[in-house]
Amino acid sequence: MRKVLPRGSVRLRLTALYSVMFVLSGAVLLAIASGVVVASSSVSARAPTRQNPQTALERAQAHVRQLQAELNNNTVHGVSHQLLFGSVVALGVMTLAATLFGWLIAGRVLRPLRAITAATRRISADSLDERLAMTGPRDELTELADTIDGLLARLEGAFAAQRRFVANASHELRTPLTTMRASVDVAVAKPGPVPEQTAVLAGRVRAELDRVDGLLDGLLALARAQHGVLPAHAVLSLGAIATASLAARSDAIAAKRLTVRDSDGPGGAWVAGSQPLLRRMADNVIDNAIGHNVDGGWICVSTGADGETAEMMVESGGQVLDQRQVDQLAQPFRRLGADRTAADGGAGLGLSIVAAIAEAHGGSLLLHARPTGGLRVVITLPLAASAAVAAPAGVPR
Repeated sequence: MRKVLPRGSVRLRLTALYSVMFVLSGAVLLAIASGVVVASSSVSARAPTRQNPQTALERAQAHVRQLQAELNNNTVHGVSHQLLFGSVVALGVMTLAATLFGWLIAGRVLRPLRAITAATRRISADSLDERLAMTGPRDELTELADTIDGLLARLEGAFAAQRRFVANASHELRTPLTTMRASVDVAVAKPGPVPEQTAVLAGRVRAELDRVDGLLDGLLALARAQHGVLPAHAVLSLGAIATASLAARSDAIAAKRLTVRDSDGPGGAWVAGSQPLLRRMADNVIDNAIGHNVDGGWICVSTGADGETAEMMVESGGQVLDQRQVDQLAQPFRRLGADRTAADGGAGLGLSIVAAIAEAHGGSLLLHARPTGGLRVVITLPLAASAAVAAPAGVPR
């Protein structure tokens, strides 16, 4: 596994490479300059002298020339030493300056890459219509941005085609299912006694047709929510929607002898959205809490508002779950095991529909495995503007 590099590592590497190249170039230049100075001092130190001076005047003049040569040599060595020291100091200062300028230049060069990274991270499956649309000279960076834009266009087309296929298939398959269900009903309703095996088979076929019909309904709701096709919006109370959903499932709750606690926070949790889809969202979550509970267990449903966010939380008892598997339950056709069936008839679409509806309304779905067993489902949605809050007709409080 590759080690994750820290943020800005490419910038650091470019700066370090630039600084090392500068130091090496400066050191080579300094060595060449020092060699030239040493060579020139050696040449100047050689003074022409006459061999075996005979007279006292010549010996005196030779001694004077020798002293002058030694003085010049000492002066040249002193100047060379000062020049070398000054050059080393200047190289150190210029190295620091080069490192600073290299850091700034590397940051400017990599700025388009940071913009591409930020834009790509911002784009998700729900915003594939966005493009980088990078401007500037035609270079490697603009070619990279154009390549990413082309990839996003292909992904957008593939996602749209997939959603259209699911929606169209779910819609078109309803007609043959209705025909099959009517044929079974007609066969069973014929005059005369119906054989027991035929009645049992008709019941099984009708149950399977109902299951497939529920699956198609779930696929259609999932496709519409993912595609952003939402009915007219209204201001709704999450508490009222949850209460109505619990009331509609009183028989299933009583059959499992479940204890239900339902609470609504002060002021209520008001959201703007589609009433059919939000009701479907609450139904799926509560169906999941009922279906995967234990006999004599409990369900806790609470709604409230926090700042600009409305929240609905549904907790239920049950077996201890693995959080890594729970994190995958919001994906279509994902279940924890063969002993668990989803709220839509066992296809594993219940919580994926909840996630899609929440995201279509600008919210999110969080799933947590409770340490003592069971599941905690938290749905967050944007809180409706206070000026628009009013109890809509037909929604019980």
